[in-house]
Amino acid sequence: MKKPPVSVTMEHVLLALRETNEEREMRIRSLFDFFDNSSLGFLDYAQIEKGLASLQIPPEYKYARDLFRVCDANRDGRVDYSEFRRYIDAKELELYRIFQAIDVAHNGCILPEELWEALLKAGIEIDDEELARFVEHVDKDNNGTITFEEWRDFLLLYPHEATIENIYHHWERVCLIDIGEQAVIPDGISKHVKRSRLLLAGGLAGAVSRTATAPLDRLKVVLQVQRAHAGVLPTVRKIWREDKLTGFFRGNGLNVMKVAPESAIKFCAYEMLKPVIGGGEEGDIGTSGRLLAGGMAGAVAQTAIYPMDLVKTRLQTCVSEGGKAPKLWKLTKDIWVREGSRAFYKGLFPSLLGIIPYAGIDLAAYETLKDLSRTYILHDTEPGPLIQLSCGMTSGALGASCVYPLQVVRTRMQADSSETTMKQEFMKTMRGEGVRGFYRGLLPNLLKVVPSASITYIVYEAMKKNMALD
Repeated sequence: MKKPPVSVTMEHVLLALRETNEEREMRIRSLFDFFDNSSLGFLDYAQIEKGLASLQIPPEYKYARDLFRVCDANRDGRVDYSEFRRYIDAKELELYRIFQAIDVAHNGCILPEELWEALLKAGIEIDDEELARFVEHVDKDNNGTITFEEWRDFLLLYPHEATIENIYHHWERVCLIDIGEQAVIPDGISKHVKRSRLLLAGGLAGAVSRTATAPLDRLKVVLQVQRAHAGVLPTVRKIWREDKLTGFFRGNGLNVMKVAPESAIKFCAYEMLKPVIGGGEEGDIGTSGRLLAGGMAGAVAQTAIYPMDLVKTRLQTCVSEGGKAPKLWKLTKDIWVREGSRAFYKGLFPSLLGIIPYAGIDLAAYETLKDLSRTYILHDTEPGPLIQLSCGMTSGALGASCVYPLQVVRTRMQADSSETTMKQEFMKTMRGEGVRGFYRGLLPNLLKVVPSASITYIVYEAMKKNMALD
């Protein structure tokens, strides 16, 4: 949205708000006192977080840390009134500029059609119902238009840049309260805004994460297919002896190539399944509905990219010829010629069988850990990103461990060139190795969890900031 050529001053803001300097000063002081309920004369992070909580900002979208950082100009760990006042001055000027840019008729209010036009120019298409919800949420006097006072009240404490795209994101998140949704599993990608950029950010984060943990993935797969007992260190030495350093990254190219199509297919399938599961109705489909839709979307995505996964497993488990790994195209051709097209789907059934149990255990454990941290560590405050990441890593590790036997059976079926069913592979492992055979390679698999999740999170957040998706 282009800024109007006329420079904006505080006089413009006062005129739009129909306030005097004294009335504005009293309003800002009152807002500061609202946060400073202990009358300390300054604000710390805890006070800002508590104040935002009392304003019913959704727990999963609290921006207390960002607001505190923006206000704390001298970085002394506290916000005095002068710093708070400087933030309010700058924010009201910024909000007036964007308000004027949207109000193309310059009649002192934003009409629904003007808001729709501004969103459309920013690449955001919304229907009439969603536009009405947007206007209704901001329009406190219910006259069908948005005054600058209403616009300011909606966005005054929003610490990020007030672009039309950011404002839409802000409304999407805050509006969760109004429409009664409980986003236990967040839909993740906005229905309307820049899907391709979010998918790109997620894809790049996944690619970096998989490359960083590729040695652990190769080690896990090699251990999974070994029938005789073999420790981690002997297997590491064996990989090094055969292929040196490159041996630990064998199959990583295919693993990275899977990220983008798998994410895109899963997202598209999820969006298509949501209205089917919800009976054709738009909106929230509930926790169980999201779990079912996510599981089914995961199954569709995994089925679509499964041949790549099988070739990756064969590449990682085959013996080097003269110190060189086989060529990818030659390996793929040999599977097709010797075993037929059905061979590319060996082990698919146990792979799909583990999706719903894994998602269910992961979700239940995540919510339980979050509740425990809220009760015993944070004392009824909402967990921040670090706690949520820790809960996610722990719940993911627990879910992966519970369905790990199915993963071992799948990998062995993929690596075996002979015709074996899931039952035959299961019985063969049980008779030859006992229960321990179903947990071969579990240690490197668990060791992947922390670096994989951390790298994905860090890279994804960095990409979102660089792409202005926050």
